[in-house]
Amino acid sequence: MLIFVSILLISRKKNLLIENLALRQQLAIMKQHVKRPKIRIRDRIFWVFLSRVWKDWKNVLIVVKPETVIRWHRKGFKLFWTFKSRKRSAGRPSIAPEIRKLIQDMASANPLWGAPRIHGELTKLGIDVHERTVSNIIKRIRPRKPPSQTWRTFLGNHMFNTFAIDFFVVPTARFQVLYVLVIIWHETRQVVHFNVTRHPTAMWTAQQIVEACPWNTLPKYLLRDRDGIYGKCFQSRIKNMGILEVKTAPRSPWQNAYVERLIGSIRRDCLDHIIVLNEGHLKRILTEYLEYYHQDRTHLGIGKETPAGRSVLEKPENGKLIALPRLGGLHHRYEWEDAA
Repeated sequence: MLIFVSILLISRKKNLLIENLALRQQLAIMKQHVKRPKIRIRDRIFWVFLSRVWKDWKNVLIVVKPETVIRWHRKGFKLFWTFKSRKRSAGRPSIAPEIRKLIQDMASANPLWGAPRIHGELTKLGIDVHERTVSNIIKRIRPRKPPSQTWRTFLGNHMFNTFAIDFFVVPTARFQVLYVLVIIWHETRQVVHFNVTRHPTAMWTAQQIVEACPWNTLPKYLLRDRDGIYGKCFQSRIKNMGILEVKTAPRSPWQNAYVERLIGSIRRDCLDHIIVLNEGHLKRILTEYLEYYHQDRTHLGIGKETPAGRSVLEKPENGKLIALPRLGGLHHRYEWEDAA
């Protein structure tokens, strides 16, 4: 009996000491000469520790709510495991700072370029970097944009020796409408012919086919839509030249995807950023753009190659990278220049 009483007294004394310690700690907080006592880091640690060793800690807590102490504990738990799980060893090899800066400079100087275009340019410079890495870098310096439209192909495999033809319109500064005819070769994505007119006719369109297709370079197929501009005069000229017409279904532009993609590129890369003055001005602009399109611009559909072919450059010793402006600086071509 005596032993039981001694244990009970010791237990009560222990609780009394802990309660006294808790109250003294809160008094120390209240003694600070501020309107609202500041809860310091050591105060938080004290109450988090006390909540783990004393079951009656809520009864003496005054300065904050018990839920606050629980929140401190959870926050400390999160910080602790964030520290424990921090990255200690290297994962993937990091990209060199100069290459990262080059990608950022290309993305800034060419706001119309996406990751595939920049990656194609880097490939031609002999810089080995993954396209996903390029995408991750440019995401941080550009606002998020909605995904671009996609095209369905007319055939699973493109037809060999096939040309495609189509018109698109361009407004001028005087609100006139100019019609642009483009003819593209499917296999290489080369624009074999283009012309501009204010008054397109079937006879004029038929003459453009003759100019685009000399007798020694005739295609086997000509893919087109069902526009009324391709009248009897046009159809008769095509038949006499020995070319087989392939017509797409009504209101199905995706079946002529290559030329539609070309027109979209011309608009996004060039015409959407230029005010056309007249017919001569439009011809000059399109001539300059198509030179860039054939010689410099890499294409996703042909393995990030250019239609006219472009060699991969090796970086010379102490070489300096130079940017060659195209279309007045709207686009650029990058090459190495020997510093020597």
